[in-house]
Amino acid sequence: MISAYEALHVAGFAHSIETWIEGHLVGGLYCVAFGHAVFGESMFAQQSNASKIALAGLVAFARAHKVEWIDCQQNTKHLASLGAKEIPRSDFLQKIRETNSKPLDAWCFEPSYWDLLLSKKELP
Repeated sequence: MISAYEALHVAGFAHSIETWIEGHLVGGLYCVAFGHAVFGESMFAQQSNASKIALAGLVAFARAHKVEWIDCQQNTKHLASLGAKEIPRSDFLQKIRETNSKPLDAWCFEPSYWDLLLSKKELP
């Protein structure tokens, strides 16, 4: 698995979103992105809410780059409270076909992306 994700990273598909405090990595998540879809793979936290902050960062990035959806893979009460919902497999596969053909800009987080999340403004 490590080799597979290293290869995905080198190819530009695997990404990490990290939460750092005073120079220490305290949480984050990693994901795989194809086109305008992001597939969350795993989260970790060494401090309370650190992975949630990373997820918020991913949402801010997604809004800035008009990523159409994030597959969070798990149906939990917490994710549902953030707007996640299950969809039928046929819809899932259709979304993959639709979004895979749209190239995504370079993965680089800008601090201004937080404004898109915090202001609750809709993108044009």
